Amino acid sequence: MKVLVTGSAGFIGGYLVEELLGRGHEVVGLDNFSKYGPVSHSYDDHPNYSFTEGDARDTELVASLLEGCDHFVAGAAMIGGISYFHAYAYDLLATNERIMAASCDAAIKAHQAGTLKKMTYVSSSMVFESTDRWPSREGDQHEVPPPKSSYGFQKLAVEYYARAAWDQYRLPYTIVRPFNCVGIGEGRALGSTEVMSGNVKLAMSHVVPDLVQKVLKGQDPLHILGAGDQVRHYTYGGDLARGIATAIEHEAALNEDFNLSTAESTTVLQLAEVIWRKINGPDTPFRYVSDEPYAHDVAMRVPDVAKSREVLGFSADTSLDTMLDEVIPWIKQAVEEGRL
Repeated sequence: MKVLVTGSAGFIGGYLVEELLGRGHEVVGLDNFSKYGPVSHSYDDHPNYSFTEGDARDTELVASLLEGCDHFVAGAAMIGGISYFHAYAYDLLATNERIMAASCDAAIKAHQAGTLKKMTYVSSSMVFESTDRWPSREGDQHEVPPPKSSYGFQKLAVEYYARAAWDQYRLPYTIVRPFNCVGIGEGRALGSTEVMSGNVKLAMSHVVPDLVQKVLKGQDPLHILGAGDQVRHYTYGGDLARGIATAIEHEAALNEDFNLSTAESTTVLQLAEVIWRKINGPDTPFRYVSDEPYAHDVAMRVPDVAKSREVLGFSADTSLDTMLDEVIPWIKQAVEEGRL
């Protein structure tokens, strides 16, 4: 296939492009480098990869890149860690709505022209932000209260775009919801807001790189948000890419939605201690203090992964230990080079 991936230089996007190229597909990438600035990847010179620096809100640009494409992965979005939910509450909603509308407008035209076969929408576990039932199953997002954060609400809107484009224009879709991606490739997010956690400026990204950089910089006691009893499912970026690629290819994924995640639950405090031990060794006492949590710091984010396993044959099996053994050296180098 020939696949357009918007947000191709992003965190998950980078893993996905590599996975698709490895499966023999031709990939067209689009990104404006708005989160990290310009980045490079090992596949930049791959013969089956072409990249355009540009804005996914530009409908004409997206439409031109869709020419000849069988598939479209709508992955472009303004996205960040929980600090983004507060610092950019309006921008997250307004920017991402414009991206999604432009993407769907271009995709509908390409499908009507007879070229585009399906569109895969990258949603988020945050659609379950207000859930009162765990594990969260596909379909629960229609039965529980809507997300409270503008980011979670907008990701739920992404799923409505998918279904509305099918209802009116018969644009086939698949919706994927990654849970807590962990991997290499994240730098310090660009932005005008700085967030301090104790004596360390956060990367404004996700909990794993933020905890790792604080421990590497010698923070003791370690600052964590709240009591650390928040439950997450930390999922390797390579596993998520494999799940998304499988959802793209699989006939049974047509007009379906899937949670993509590891089945393993880990609290933030458990994560923090594992990171502490891996960096400081077994003899340094693990000490931490609790900072005031953010308003949108969801207490439990626990997916049901049965549907992706049974329908797609997909499971995310990379262990947290394995992920951290890859991520910690990468972040250590980034800290030493002043990138974090």
